Formats: sequence, C-alpha cells, structure tokens
Amino acid sequence: MGGELERPPDTLYDGGFLKARLTFPPEYPLLPPKMKFLTPMWHPNVYPDGGVCISILHPPEEDQYGYEDAGERWRPIHTVESILLSVISLLSSDTPNTDSPANVDAAKEVRTDIRGYRRKYPEMGVEDIEMDDNWENIDRTRWRGLGLTDPIKNIQDKWLLLPAFLKVKGLVKQHIDSYNHFVDVDLLNILRANNKITSDVDPRFWLKYTHISVGMPDRTDADAIDRSVTPHECRLRDTTYSAPILVTIQYTRGKSIVKRTNVSIGRIPVMLRSNKCVLTGKSERQLARMSECPLDPGGYFIVKGTEKVILVQEQLSKNRIIVETDPAKGIVSASVTSSTHGGLKSKTYVATKRGKIYLKHNSFSDDIPIVIALKALGIQSDKEILLLTAGNNEAYISSLSPSIEEAAKLQVFTRQQALDYIGAKVKINRRVGAPGQAGKARPKWEEALEALATIVLAHVPVVNLDFRPKAIFVGTMTRRVLMAMNDEKLVDDRDYVGNKRLELAGQLLALLFEDLFKRFNTELKSSIDKVLKKPSRTNEFDAYQTLQFQSDHITSGFVRAVSTGNWSLKRFKMERAGVTHVLSRLSYISALGMMTRISSQFEKTRKVSGPRALQPSQWGMLCPSDTPEGEACGLVKNLALMTHITTDVEEEPIIKLAFMLGVEDICIATGAEIYSQGTFVVNVNGTIVGLTRSPTRFVHNFRKLRRAGKFSEFVSIYINHHHRAVHIASDGGRICRPMIIVEHGQSRVRSDHIELLKKSQLTFDDFLHQGLVEYLDVNEENDSYIALYESSIEPTTTHLEIEPFTILGAVAGLIPYPHHNQSPRNTYQCAMGKQAIGAIAYNQLNRIDTLLYLLVYPQQPMVKTKTIELIGYDRLPAGQNATVAVMSFSGYDIEDALILNKASLDRGYGRCQVFRKNTALIRKYPNGTFDRLADAPIDENGEVPPKYSSLEADGLAGAGERLNPGDVYINKQTPSNANDNSFTGQPGTSTTYRNTPMSYKYPVAGYVDKVMLTDTENDQTLVKVLVRQTRRPELGDKFSSRHGQKGVCGLIVPQEDMPFSEQGVCPDTVMNPHGFPSRMTVGKMIELLAGKAGVLSGKLQYGTAFGGSKVEDMSRILIEHGFSYAGKDLLTSGITGECMEAYTYFGPIYYQVKHMVVDKMHARARGPRATLTRQPTEGRSRDGGLRLGEMERDCLIGYGATQLLLERLMISSDKFDVDACEKCGLLGYNGWCPYCKSSKHMARLTIPYAAKLLFQELMAMNVVPRLILDDAQ
Repeated sequence: MGGELERPPDTLYDGGFLKARLTFPPEYPLLPPKMKFLTPMWHPNVYPDGGVCISILHPPEEDQYGYEDAGERWRPIHTVESILLSVISLLSSDTPNTDSPANVDAAKEVRTDIRGYRRKYPEMGVEDIEMDDNWENIDRTRWRGLGLTDPIKNIQDKWLLLPAFLKVKGLVKQHIDSYNHFVDVDLLNILRANNKITSDVDPRFWLKYTHISVGMPDRTDADAIDRSVTPHECRLRDTTYSAPILVTIQYTRGKSIVKRTNVSIGRIPVMLRSNKCVLTGKSERQLARMSECPLDPGGYFIVKGTEKVILVQEQLSKNRIIVETDPAKGIVSASVTSSTHGGLKSKTYVATKRGKIYLKHNSFSDDIPIVIALKALGIQSDKEILLLTAGNNEAYISSLSPSIEEAAKLQVFTRQQALDYIGAKVKINRRVGAPGQAGKARPKWEEALEALATIVLAHVPVVNLDFRPKAIFVGTMTRRVLMAMNDEKLVDDRDYVGNKRLELAGQLLALLFEDLFKRFNTELKSSIDKVLKKPSRTNEFDAYQTLQFQSDHITSGFVRAVSTGNWSLKRFKMERAGVTHVLSRLSYISALGMMTRISSQFEKTRKVSGPRALQPSQWGMLCPSDTPEGEACGLVKNLALMTHITTDVEEEPIIKLAFMLGVEDICIATGAEIYSQGTFVVNVNGTIVGLTRSPTRFVHNFRKLRRAGKFSEFVSIYINHHHRAVHIASDGGRICRPMIIVEHGQSRVRSDHIELLKKSQLTFDDFLHQGLVEYLDVNEENDSYIALYESSIEPTTTHLEIEPFTILGAVAGLIPYPHHNQSPRNTYQCAMGKQAIGAIAYNQLNRIDTLLYLLVYPQQPMVKTKTIELIGYDRLPAGQNATVAVMSFSGYDIEDALILNKASLDRGYGRCQVFRKNTALIRKYPNGTFDRLADAPIDENGEVPPKYSSLEADGLAGAGERLNPGDVYINKQTPSNANDNSFTGQPGTSTTYRNTPMSYKYPVAGYVDKVMLTDTENDQTLVKVLVRQTRRPELGDKFSSRHGQKGVCGLIVPQEDMPFSEQGVCPDTVMNPHGFPSRMTVGKMIELLAGKAGVLSGKLQYGTAFGGSKVEDMSRILIEHGFSYAGKDLLTSGITGECMEAYTYFGPIYYQVKHMVVDKMHARARGPRATLTRQPTEGRSRDGGLRLGEMERDCLIGYGATQLLLERLMISSDKFDVDACEKCGLLGYNGWCPYCKSSKHMARLTIPYAAKLLFQELMAMNVVPRLILDDAQ
C-alpha cells in the first residue's frame, strides 16, 4: 500500500498560484490511524456544495501501527485529510479564476499547512514545489504549523540554566562539596567508629568522645587580641590557614565522670570558600576589605603560605564486578575491589584456569575451585550450585561441569569438607589470645569461616553468619565469567567513564584523618597507661592534661601530607605521592584549569593507548580538547563545564525504598528464579539486594520519586539488559551533569520558567525540586534518549541538553569558533591559554608571590564566548586585541614569526610586569643570640659603596629604589657563634657578627616594589622584598592567538614602514598567510571577521562553540559600514607608498603574550664549577655551561675533528695536570711515586679531572687502574 497524489497531466493547472505534491512513505511510523492510504487510481467526485469524495481501496486495520494512544501522542493541527481535500478542491476547480475568494483562501491555507507540515515533519515528504511570491506578505494566522495561541516549543534562553547552575555549583564546587561533606559527615562517622579509650592498667578508667566539630579559622599567636584571620594574611605571613578540631569528651576522674566541651585535639587546614572559611557568603565589598578576589574560585588550601590543590584522582569503581579477558592466555576473570567504610580494600577474582573456574584472593595461598567456595558458603548440593551460576542455559552448564567434577575429584561434598579444604589454604596472619602470648591454633574450618566472612568480598555483609548474600554474589560473578567464556563481547571496558570514580579532597582527607586519629588515640592510651602505672600519685589523675600534650600530632600530620603531597597510610595500604600540587598562578585561567584537572593513576611511561583514547562516554562529562600533549596525553583530563561529582549518599533508605517499590528479597529465591526469563536483579552500589519482574515499571517509579525530591537527586538508576540487572548507584565520585526532562515530546522547562529565572524568582535548585531538570550520571545517560536541540525532540526522547557547548571545559571554552578548527589546534590552545600573561586576580597588587606576571593593559576579547562570561575571563583577561594584517612582509615572518609595529609597543601593546619575591628570616637562636639588620657600611673615604647604595638606615632597601645586578637589598648579619650551645648569652660577653647579605642576582635591573616586615607563627621576623621589572616585547618573545597558532616576534618595524589601510589604520602585527592552509584554523579567520564587524558596530560578538555570530551577519555589518564583505582591505605600502597589488585580510585578533626570551636566554664563557668533578655546573639558574653530550661527540668523531673534541671535552671543561709513574702506571704527586718510592720514571700528563676521579674511586674499590704511557709521536 502507499500512494502518491498527483494531478493527471492533461488537467494539471500551472497558470495560477500553486503546484503541489504530497508523498507518503509506505511504512511511515508516525501516521495517525485516521490516515487512509490512497491508490494512484483516484476519482474525485465534486458535489455541488464544493465537497470532494475520494474512493479509497484497502483501508488498513486501525491498530496496524499499534497506536492506541495516538490521540495523546500525535496531535496534528490539521489531519492530512484536510490538506488533501483543500489541495484537491483547488486543483479540480473548474473555474481557474485567480480572483475567486474561495480559491485565494484555499491556496493560502494549503500553502500554510503544507509549509507547516514540511517544517514539522520533514520525513513525510510534504513539499511545495513552487509558490507565487504574491502570498509572501499575507498576514498569517498560523506560523510553522502552530497557531498564535499554541505553546512555544522552542525555549530561546534555556542556556540561562547554565549560569544558574554555576551559581549553585560553581566550577570548583566539587572540591568544596567534598570538603564540606568530610567536615560535616565523615568526621562524625570516624569519631563514632573510634569513640572509646580504655586503659589496660586501670579497668575503671575510660574516655569517650561524644561529638566533634571544626571551628572557624583563627590565629595561633598566644598574645593575639583579635583571633580572626583571613587567607590573605596567611599567604603573606607564610602561615597555615587552619581551624581547630573540637571534641566533646567524657572521662572518669577518680570516682566521678567529667564532661568537657570544645577540647581541641589538633588543627585541620581549611579549604577556601568551604563552609568553614571566613570568605563564604561574603559580598564583593566585604571580600575587598579582606583583600580577597571575588572571582577567585577557592577550593584550595593555604599551608605554610603556599596555595596547595588536592587534584581529583581517577580510579576504578569499588564493589563493582569488572570482567576482562586475556586472549593470549585464554583467561576470563571477573574482579571486584571491595571497599568498606572501615577503609579496608581487597581484590577478589573469579577466574578461569585450564577450563575450570577458581576463586582467587591474596589471603589464600592457592586458588580455590569455585564449587568448593560455594559449598563453603553454604550451598551444598551440586544442583543448587548449577542453578545459581549457570541457570538452565545448556552452554553455561557444559562450561561449568569441569569445575563440578573437580570438586568431586577432590572428595569435597559437604560444607564442612569445603571449609576444611579452604582452611588449609588460608594464610594465617594473626594470633588469638592476649598480646605477648601465642594463641592456640584454631581449627582450620574456623579460619576458613572467618576469611570468607570478613576478607573475601568484604563489602557484602555477613550478618549472624548468614552467607547467602555472599554466595549469590559469588554465583553472579561466576555467571558473568561463564557469559564471557561463551560470548567474548560480554566483557567490561575499564576505560568506560561509568566504571570510573573520582576521588576528591574530602575522601583523601577522611582517610588521612582516620589514620591520624587512630594513631592519636593509641598514643594517648599509652601515655595514660604510663601515668596510671605509677603506684604513688599525689593527686587525682586527669586525662585532660595528657590529652592537651598530644594535639600536635594531628596538626603536623595534616600539614606534612598537604605540603609534601605524600599520602602514606600503612593502615589502608595507601602509598601515594604527588597528590597535592602548588596552585599555578600564572594566569587566572591556569588556576581555574588546575582546579578542574583530573589525574589518572596510570604510569605515564607505558605506551598504552586504551586509557588515553577519547571515550564516547566522556561526552558532556570530560572536556575532549583539554589534555596535555606528550607523555601525559589522555591520562590527565579536565572536567567539562556543567559536571558535578557526587558525594556519598546513605544507601540504607534506598534499599528500603527499593523493597517498598516491589523488589523481592533475593535470599529467598533459587537460581532458577533468578535467571528465569524477564527477571532482573536489583543492585545497590554493587551489592545484590533483590529481584524484580517488571524492571521498566520499577525504574519509572523510582525516577518519579527522585524527581519529586523524595531522596537525593544524585542517586542514579539504570537497566543493564545484557546482565539483566537494574543498577542503583548512590556512591561518591560519580560524574554527573544536569539535563532538562522531556515528557510526551515536550520539554518540561517552558519559557515562563526561564522568565522567572531571569527575574531571579527561581534558582537552579527550584528547577531540580520541581522535577524540570535532573542529574544524570554516565550509566543513566546510556539509558536515556537525549536530544541536542528542541527541534530534534522525538516521541521517544527522554531528555534535552541544556546547552551543547557545555561538552567543553572552562579552558577550551575560551576559544572562539572551536568547531571550525582542526581538533589538535584546540588542544594546543588549551595548553597555551594557561600560560598566557594577564590579570590574575583583583588583589594581584596586594599579593607577594614567588613569581608574578602581569599584563599592564589587559583587554577583554572582541569575540567572546558564553563560557568567557560565565567564568569571568572578561573581567580578568589575559591578552590584547591586535589589529592583524595577514600578509607576507620582509621575510622575517617565515615559520610563524610575527612582525610587530614599534609604535604599538611604545603605546603599551604586550607590555608586562614581572614581580619576584625574595625572603629573609631574622632568626632567634636557642643560645640567646639572634640575627640583625645593619645599615650600609662606609669605606675609608666615608662613602657608602655603590652596591649598598639602595639601603636605608634600617638595613632594608627602600620601596622604589633601583637594584642593579649585585646590589644588596637586605643587609642581614648572623652571629658567628649561632650554633654554639655552650654560649649562654650573658650581658658581659660580646658577640661577633658576619655579613650574610641578600643581593640582587638577575641580569636585568629591577625596582623594589614593596617591602614587608612581619613575624611568623613561631616568633621569627620575616622580611619579604618584592622586586619589579617592566618589560616590553622584544625579538624572540612568544605570542599566540586563541587557536593554537604560536609564533615568536621576528622583527619590530617602525610604524612609517608598516602598510596602512585607506582609513590610515596601521596593523599592530603582521602574520604570514602560510600559517593557515596546513593548520586549518578557520576559526581564526572567522574571529578576525567577527572582531572587525564588532569594532565597526560597537558591539562584542560571540564565537561560542556550535553557535556564535554567523559569518553571513558579520559580512552584512561590514558591507553596511563600507567594507568588503570578505574582510579584506586595500593596503598601501609604507615603504614605497604604492598600493599593494592584492587585497589583504585585515582586522582584530585576540593575541596572548606567552613567554619572554629574557627568562629563557642563557649563555656563558666562564663560571661556577661542580665541586666533585670540577666540570661546569648545569642549568640556567646555576649559570651552567652548555653540555656537549654523547651524540654531539659522535658527530665530531664522524667529522674527524679530534682537536676540537679535545678542546671541548677536556681543555674547556675540566683539564687537570697529574704526575704518573711510567713504571707502575699509578698516579703520584709533585714528581714522586709513593708506590715505587722514587721520582725517576715520573711523567706529567693532562687528563680530565673526571678521569682522575674515576681512577681514585676504582682504587678505593680495590681495582688497580694502571696507565700505560707512551711518548707522543
């Protein structure tokens, strides 16, 4: 069936308004039941009243397409019949009179209807071939198939949900949320687990912790009056921004019970902008009063004055079964890393070996056959084991049968025999009994029982020795192995983002605190025992006194871990280095990019492509562009713009809810029921809780409750059809992002919601609570059908993207028109955007950082993106809009070099300032002596030597003084007997001082910007001097645009020699056009065009990914202002005064200053040498030499340039004269051979000092190197 409506050719009417054709694909699924199919043989009968009747053959059955609820789902404004009728009535009209009102109306309606249908349902093939333009301006009652009063389907400003989301969550909110969760929830849990201390000496003594909280940050100075402290003060004073940990304790003192509140047990570093930080909830004015920047993201710690970030760590998810195959060895293994709240981690495997299946675990000395393991777990009959693992599937049964036979061969039939068998394989690592006495050996079956209950699959609870849940879990693991053995597609992908969990600051700090707190309690207990052991005590023992002495351990433990980045917790088998990094403050973006970075646990050296590849599941969760080049490529990732990382949600209520929604307890089900058709297993966080026979309804109801806000919005649920399982996840560390919910083909978010959002009457949280928006994690996203735009919503769509450009992260979001660039260019720009020099923070001039680069005149880009506005880059930019002429000029622009206009540099283009911090500590020594600051010395003529000229009377250089290389700016003197502890410092004894001044080392002169005097926490005086240099761009400085196009300055040309346009505009930069073709950075060309249009119209243009200002509109603006639509101008040569022969692409591009050649330049003639080898030192910072390495040596050998080789490797390096004895071949000295006891056969030779050192080191190891000397020919 199917048909086409066409006018018979002899009567086709073509003199009027319209030719129309309607085609229907035969099996179009969305046709409503009203639709009747037409055969090509149609006979219209026209009745006198104008109606038309069509004879229809073969009417289809009503439910042929299964649309019982079509009335709900398909609501066309007109039925297709009405369109057909109007077309036919128009075409079959006997009087082709154009002015006939009936015809005009019919044509109007047909035209509107057909066009509306064509837009709404392009697949239906409703098309108009040709329409007269007379009808173009007729006022329409219908537009795009919708009436004026119909609801608007397209939400124009739905992207406003994005700033609303960032207001609630922020770019670094995951760090802050995680820290808040740790401080508010995890601390209490850890305290509850270790809340009582008893004494082995006095059984009546106990101490209990009843409550714990973290105070607000305060200063630790003893004599402080105002105890409040700001982060900025901690940065300046090199102290730690920390708050006290306060506990409430109850303990026995004599016969009474004493309760004390707010007892400090140590200090914990406070994360900036967390709920314990003084900056939280402050307005911009209050932040300015604290010298803090409102745009600073927070999420880092200040420890000893340095800003430290705990990077997000990526790991495989815990408690989930992951099946992998090793095709080379033919092994299939299912592994689970169990992690319980106690922090114990252990890995259990169910793996194949020679066709049989075994259970593996570190606590077993040998692999346990799976059938024996299941018998030990209480499933005794083989039939039950078979059903629990293989079900009724013949293929699985045959794969499992060798394992069943093996158990029989080993004579293991009962549970007792199985336990005895396993008990013999358990590695026993603890003794029962009082400490110090060897406990009696327990029977084997007890060992096995304990190992199975507490060590194997530790996350599956065993209550009252009920092993049924654990047996079912092992059965499930075995089943997954059997499935993978029979179908190798059913393996898991470790690199899939849904199988990953991100570990945040809160989890790492919780582990660290638990370790420190347990150690604190152990030490407290031992010191209490020591006191209680003493028989004669004069006064009652008060544990509070002992507790106060202990508090330093927790403080120093936190500070040490955060400042070194080493998390070595033996209790949790955790050895990690490099967890914390110093926050990079090169630019605002580099700090922001560091906060969203994720570091992977893979070794960077291995050339594995799997973990480095861009996973499809990263869409919207991790940025596809922002990853470093080189060895860490793909292993270090960055979060996308709208991602959030979940924190732990309690699972007990969720399990109860699942049972309430009709899940059956799995412990009462048999294997046959579990694997029967249509039965799905329900998992909560990897633990099997029950069965459901209507998974779709269960999931639907569960989601309804979540959208209604009955439990946390971060709990995800999805169906895995391969494993026939419903997975509910509430654990922390999953990446999720918000989506708009779509129901019945309509977005839940409507324009009126957005209007309320604009008026600030709704927040993002309101959208969540009203069930308009919800969070999806990677697994649930797989279970959804997501539309990118409203126009692509179909009846089966479940969600709508808030904005497609949020698949990019904060750093990649700075690139204008990234979707027009070749993808590696965006990746290069992500790396370079972090190195651009610009503004750092609003408080940048109050900061005293080790190294600070500031642009003097930063500008916001002419072509912005929405991301730029959202993250505040337009308020702290790093770059300037340069007018660029794309042309070849002078030959100094080859290979990406840029040519700069000297007049632009004079006006301040690319000018930047470099601030360097120099610190000196004025110490007090234990023996009473101390350092001092002295004024400038005077030479014999009574004048101050020039190198001391910048010092003032207090021994410090004055602010604004010029410092030349070698000038002293802190004239410090140290007592010569500072480390002499016998010296008592009595008034009569005088101390001699030696000069230990700090002098300016850099090759370029600088100015003292500011000098700060303060004291540290332990009362040493601290002097910080900030030295400023102002630099203008010079040859060799590196610039880059925002498209990965980097180039160095090749020539600086006076303005009179530069080409100029008809308006007299001179370019700031000339760029060689050869940078475009091979790089394919079309985005850069469009940026120039949009920037030029923006300059002329006085508006900032947008280059947002997958959107932005259109080239067509930009060209229109250029034409309106009298420019060429292509952005090209006629330039006149500044050298000859003639017009250029070609038009030149000419307009503004945003350029970033990256590196300065002054910081890189290095050369030396003579200089310092290493003490040991007497060879020149290495590296620019130590004024080192340039090494002629092995490869360079090989080149010289290849040339045969022996004298050059001798000069480079010996004479210019470490030439050394030695005396050697011709007779014994050993080295002597002063013409004397100590071995031969004579000076007869001595010869003088020149060898490298390193060679002499080698000979002596060999002699020290009892190896005799003898020199065989020969006369030089």
